[in-house]
Amino acid sequence: MGTRELRDGFGRSITYLRISVTDKCNYRCVYCMPAEGVAARSHEELLSAEEIARFVALVAREGIRRIRLTGGEPLVSHRIVPLIRSIRAIPEIEDISLTTNGALLPRMADDLRDAGLDRVNISLDTLDPAQFSRITRLGRLEQAMAGIDAALAYGFHPVKVNTVVVRRLHQDALGLARLSLDRPVHVRFIEYMPIGNEETMAACKNEPHCPPGRSGAAPELHPEAWDASDIVPSDELREAISAAGEAAGIGGLVPVDGAGPDGAGPARYWRFPGAAGTVGFISAMSNHFCSRCNRLRLTADGTLRPCLFSDDEYPVREALRAGDDGRVLDIYRTAIARKPLEHETTDGTARFMSQIGG
Repeated sequence: MGTRELRDGFGRSITYLRISVTDKCNYRCVYCMPAEGVAARSHEELLSAEEIARFVALVAREGIRRIRLTGGEPLVSHRIVPLIRSIRAIPEIEDISLTTNGALLPRMADDLRDAGLDRVNISLDTLDPAQFSRITRLGRLEQAMAGIDAALAYGFHPVKVNTVVVRRLHQDALGLARLSLDRPVHVRFIEYMPIGNEETMAACKNEPHCPPGRSGAAPELHPEAWDASDIVPSDELREAISAAGEAAGIGGLVPVDGAGPDGAGPARYWRFPGAAGTVGFISAMSNHFCSRCNRLRLTADGTLRPCLFSDDEYPVREALRAGDDGRVLDIYRTAIARKPLEHETTDGTARFMSQIGG
């Protein structure tokens, strides 16, 4: 069977599939999931590695060329290495990437590279050890740094470092950006996105530490209460980093010619003079990149999500398990046909970020 390029109703070519292989994680990052984690799903509710690989093989005939594996934390899944091997064997797939918190990367990097993984994105929101522990609730800064070192040592390329910026956290943006000076890493600052809603995040009603405006308590790390005021527009952040770089004697940020590193996606890239890496900005809220969106998402429980900010989902799990490839492709094509032109301003979604896969 031949391949074709499938476009949505607005002429965008859909070539990129993000797959959440699990909604479990070894961290409990405050902007991603509640402290107690998400409700456990039964084994039967989740797609198997074989089902995921079969879905990828089907949609590769429809134009999918790039795959990103996410979670939760994908490296906590025992099937991640065989899944990568299976996807690598699909001739149409040109690129396989993975988003991770990096904690398990030092001991798994060799197997992942051997299985056919091309590149990694590593989440890192602060270089302050105490703040790192507060943000991740369960993690240690040295784990993430070791993960970055392992990614570079095992030849993943490019290596991207993702930072979600939340105004009330007062993160050291210049310190994070400086990681790009001596290492060939691409530090990307991502505007905080209000994923989850009052019903999903009802735990806030039982928490004593909601920020001022709700209970009058001192600000704490509770995403249940974060709102649009915590979004730091990318232009504002870039100007602040550039000015801080000038003041520190590093120099200001200058635009990167061309599209930036492989798999650059929606980020706009800059760099410090003479730096080995780059500094990118993903402005999902302040400057939508919807007109260039080429992606679809597959959740761990087998639903297709055309837009991160929309709760519209299209279940394919039962069709996959019935062996009905025609039905699977019909659902896939419907999801693409109904992909919205752009996401609306939203105060949340019905799932946590960890349940969607980012």
